[in-house]
Amino acid sequence: MLYYLFTYLDREFDLAGAGVFQYISFRAGMATLLSLLIAMIFGGRLIKMLQRKQVGESIRDLGLEGQMEKKGTPTMGGLIILLAILVPVLLFARLDNIYILLMIVSTVWLGLIGFLDDYIKVFRKNKEGLAGRFKILGQVGLGLIVGFTLYFSDDVTVRQYILADGTTSAVKATSSWVDVKSMITTIPFRKNNELDYCNLFSFAGPLFQDWSCYLYIPFVILVITAVSNGANITDGIDGLAAGTSAIIGTTLAIFTYVSGNTIFADYLDIMFIPNSGELAIFCLAFVGACVGFLWYNTYPAQVFMGDTGSLAIGGIIAVLSLIVRKELLIPILCGIFLVENLSVMLQVSYFKYTKRKYGEGRRIFKMSPLHHHYQKMGYHESKIVGRFWIVGIMLAILTLVTLKLR
Repeated sequence: MLYYLFTYLDREFDLAGAGVFQYISFRAGMATLLSLLIAMIFGGRLIKMLQRKQVGESIRDLGLEGQMEKKGTPTMGGLIILLAILVPVLLFARLDNIYILLMIVSTVWLGLIGFLDDYIKVFRKNKEGLAGRFKILGQVGLGLIVGFTLYFSDDVTVRQYILADGTTSAVKATSSWVDVKSMITTIPFRKNNELDYCNLFSFAGPLFQDWSCYLYIPFVILVITAVSNGANITDGIDGLAAGTSAIIGTTLAIFTYVSGNTIFADYLDIMFIPNSGELAIFCLAFVGACVGFLWYNTYPAQVFMGDTGSLAIGGIIAVLSLIVRKELLIPILCGIFLVENLSVMLQVSYFKYTKRKYGEGRRIFKMSPLHHHYQKMGYHESKIVGRFWIVGIMLAILTLVTLKLR
């Protein structure tokens, strides 16, 4: 009923002007408030239910201070995040929007994969959980859905402005424009910051140019897999993944809002993506869910999100970045996830290399991922998380600066 009411009210506003965005702001605010309330109210009840069912985390003894005290802490708390995202989005967002539908599918898809992994760990008493190849297969499946939708759907367009010489540009606003299918994206820190995936191999002739567009779909799969795994690895100490994700989500909310508003897009000289402003509702519901979850997840954590939450939030961030054509900013915006991922890859690779060469494996870090390295150095969890959040905020600011720093 609320959906039809909002749809009717949206039609009363000028969809190309500021009025509709004032209304989007209202719905985004309502979604944020509701997601916070759901996370905080439902979260407490879910924790009690998980405690009754003895859905506790099994802890491997890694020799970290205070680690064994967490044994038995309820896991699968990612259900709080999923519910706090989906309910407000279903109530306040327009469900005929292709981007909203894509985000709902992404959230549910990776949430189910993570839930299956947690279920196997907790109820089947298998510490390994879902086999890694099945996780990757699920991430690839979502990548194919997202990639094919963004590539082939007629509802996914970019506004191209027609210049006096007959050429088109996504960022130089003129009175003449057309919304077209285009595989352009944004290159940070460049004045002429448009990159067309279909022109990557234009230098090699028309044959390679025709096929270069299809490289976009494998790239989408890579982005979704990397970011969701990065969030999963980052979820190692209380409040780290949820807090970092809230910072990233706030940044993406700003990107979705300005990218879907002709006035801001013109002022900031960025590409206008029709109908993407609706994603601000999803982004702020996501932020509200992460912040609400932190009520129970900050040190000492009363609940862990598990793979149910970590895989989902990583996938959400990746898909949002792809939709607003800011995927090349992921190494900056998601720098915490990237460094955590790299620390594991470097540790494993260096250990295997030195074992082959010297007969004994050596390590770069005291322990990986990186947050465990600092724990081994004697830093308290709260200090590590606080400093990681500060770095995350600095990276978010740097990401936003790219709107004008070229």
